[in-house]
Amino acid sequence: MEIEFPIEFIVLGTPVSLQAARAATKSEWKERVKHASTAVIPQPHFASQNRMAITIYNLPAEPMQGDVDNIVKLIVDALTQHIYVDDRQIERVVVQKFEPGNLFTFAEPSEVLSRALETAKPLVYIRISNDPFEDLI
Repeated sequence: MEIEFPIEFIVLGTPVSLQAARAATKSEWKERVKHASTAVIPQPHFASQNRMAITIYNLPAEPMQGDVDNIVKLIVDALTQHIYVDDRQIERVVVQKFEPGNLFTFAEPSEVLSRALETAKPLVYIRISNDPFEDLI
């Protein structure tokens, strides 16, 4: 089956950085990301060969330790051969952290984003689209 884009999902917990010392921690996080995505796509399915865009919003429970860009690689890798064939298909990445007290008011959040904003933190909201130009003006 083909995946219908865009897809959105929430991964509960604190994202693991690419610089994390323990390989087990990295693999556990990647498995958690992949598992969370499985709930929103048809089973069985084919990984897409389309061009992709990914949006990652980190909503930590407290001010984030480390750099926001360090959470991207493990998330992207977790979805390779699952959502898309190769991470070279990703043409746009948007990543942002929304620390406590610094939350943006979204004009028209999707159902999944609204749920993420209302759910206990920490968590990561992920949206994948097969239109890398969809939000550009």
